[in-house]
Amino acid sequence: MAQRFCVFCGSSPGSRPSYAWAAASLARCLVANGISIVYGGSHAGLMGILADSALEAGGEVIGVIPRSLAGKELAHPRLSDLKVVDSMHERKALMADLSDAFIAMPGGYGTFEEFCEVLTWTQLGLQRKPCGILNVDGYYDPLLQLFDRAVTDRFLKPVHRQMVIADASAEALVARLLACEVPAVEKWLGRTQA
Repeated sequence: MAQRFCVFCGSSPGSRPSYAWAAASLARCLVANGISIVYGGSHAGLMGILADSALEAGGEVIGVIPRSLAGKELAHPRLSDLKVVDSMHERKALMADLSDAFIAMPGGYGTFEEFCEVLTWTQLGLQRKPCGILNVDGYYDPLLQLFDRAVTDRFLKPVHRQMVIADASAEALVARLLACEVPAVEKWLGRTQA
């Protein structure tokens, strides 16, 4: 069965050339592994670099974009499939439904929120799909440290912290996500850790 990975990333290219290089590298790696890409549908920033690189490598790229953003001429014109939806909520739900795993690249609030939402869905058992971070130049080190602090302060179980697979290498990250089997773990409720 063909796999699809959802990639969350910035609509800006960011300040470092390494971000654009990583987006292109991830796209080529996914295509080389026969994996289709689901992403936010824009031609701008890292999103556009990701899509263009995958298309140039012969891959399938599915964009999901809200009508309000598509109307501002942000929609990528050459995707394998572009799905235009009515809201950001619908966008995220459809991206999740279409995908077998998730990767966050450098980005801003939208990227953080999208990744943490699908990670929460996995933690709660609403889905069992691997969640990974392509940690380019240590961009996500502070977030990973926050997740570690949440374990130390008993807001996260260690097994839930282990659900986040982070790597600086696109090839290593994709390989780890392909090999990952997300455990079915109950989230504890209440004041004490089980």
